[in-house]
Amino acid sequence: MDDHGDDWGPWGIEDQSGAVHRTEEEWAQIARYVRHAANKLSPQQLPLCLPGEPQQCGRPAQQHVLAWSAHLKALAHHLIEVSTPSEARGAHAAGPLYQRRLAELRAQSTAAQSRP
Repeated sequence: MDDHGDDWGPWGIEDQSGAVHRTEEEWAQIARYVRHAANKLSPQQLPLCLPGEPQQCGRPAQQHVLAWSAHLKALAHHLIEVSTPSEARGAHAAGPLYQRRLAELRAQSTAAQSRP
């Protein structure tokens, strides 16, 4: 992957308190899952570049989760655009329907974090 989101600036300068805390291996596994999902929808294969993979790039797995998630989100939005029978239905899927699904995921995540 050429675009790891490096244009934002150096990785690791932010306060990590807002992110879910995972080990590097947990982040790597999630990155592999997201990359796999993106590869299923993408017209081109995403390269292997996580630690331990051929052509590893040296960036942390958490950065790959963000970069490949952004790629997957773009693929999903493009799929909405090319699949919609009308502009209004596409706008509904990309807007209110997406926001409802996101709200459900956030609620599930909050509930899981508040469990002891």
